[in-house]
Amino acid sequence: MSNEVFKVTSRQAGDAIVIAVQGYINNLAGEKILDEFNRWVVEGHRRFVLNLEKTQLVNSIGVSILIEMIEKAQELNGSIAFCCLLPIIAKTFKIMGLTQYARVYETEAEALAGE
Repeated sequence: MSNEVFKVTSRQAGDAIVIAVQGYINNLAGEKILDEFNRWVVEGHRRFVLNLEKTQLVNSIGVSILIEMIEKAQELNGSIAFCCLLPIIAKTFKIMGLTQYARVYETEAEALAGE
């Protein structure tokens, strides 16, 4: 895992911001995702889709940072959706309760259409 490259990219897609994540989401990666999220929030955006297609693993600190993002989005009357999750990540998100506050979609297109 230590040689794995972590990368965050984002783009606007209609009224949503898609944040695509590549790599293991730990504390450092989670902070980068949070920084990207906050950058768009400051610009007034409130609808987000996190595409985790290229993410193999999320640790507990990474999950806590994602929860922080969900809470902030809710405070702003916004939303966060996740898409393209590996089954193990989807199961982790369900166990940790993220799916009670953020929708999960199979594809990015479904996430963009579904919110």
